[in-house]
This record gives sequence, C-alpha cells and structure tokens, in this order.
Amino acid sequence: MPRYLLPTLLLALTMGTGSNALQAQMNPAPAHPELRAVFDDFGGREGIAALMEDTMTRLLADPRTRPFFEFADHIEVERHLTDQVCVILGGDCVYDGRTMLESHESLDIRTADFNALVEILQDAMQARGIAFSSQNALLAKLAPLHREIVTR
Repeated sequence: MPRYLLPTLLLALTMGTGSNALQAQMNPAPAHPELRAVFDDFGGREGIAALMEDTMTRLLADPRTRPFFEFADHIEVERHLTDQVCVILGGDCVYDGRTMLESHESLDIRTADFNALVEILQDAMQARGIAFSSQNALLAKLAPLHREIVTR
C-alpha cells in the first residue's frame, strides 16, 4: 500500500468520527467479521483505545496536525475513534459518532494535512508492534473515507 494512502486513512480516523457507511453499522453486530483476527492483532478494544490515545498524543505534538486537534475534546475524539475502528475490525462495539463529512466539512483539510495524520497513525501502529498486514487491512477499510475528509 503506498505510503501516501496511510496519511489519508489516518486523518480519516483521527479527524472525524464516522461515515455514512459506518453510521449504518452502529449496532453491536461486527461490521467485518472476516477481520476478527486483525481485531485481535490490534489487541481488541483495549489495544485500539491505547493506539488512539498514543495517536492523539502524537497528533498534538506534531505542528502539522496540532491545529486540527488542540481545541478538540481529546477524550471524546479518542472514544469515537476507538469505537469506529473497533466496529470496522469486527469488534462488538457500537459507533455513535457523526459522519466523516459532518465532522470535517468546516475544517478545510488539505491532502498534505491528511497525509501527515496517516503518517502519524502508521508510526503509532508500528510503535505498538501491530503487524504490517493488519495495518494494511485497517487502512484498506478506511481508504474510501478520504473523499469525505479532504475538503480543499
């Protein structure tokens, strides 16, 4: 998977909390039961929560992404991202956040901003020892959200 796709996917994860397709999956039924092994590789919901906390710390430390997150409710964003990724990876979670479009339409996000976020997410996944194949499985599910996030 090209490295530029990771930033796109990471921004999708951290900048917003949902998409129209994901919104329809707000029930406890796993969105992608075939990804349950990937869910386990991420450490289940607890591992995903730790990943999102680490990612948020990194986003706030990076001058490229800090402006998008410094005034956000970090705990709430982390919770929504955790639930979103949990659902995407076949976990027994419920996502109740806004759509990606609703979350990002006023943020004026450029492709470079999105790419920076994905780089940070990838670094956080690598730091947690998540297998590259599992990273790619998640990113492949997140890739379609790019068009709802990048607005300029």
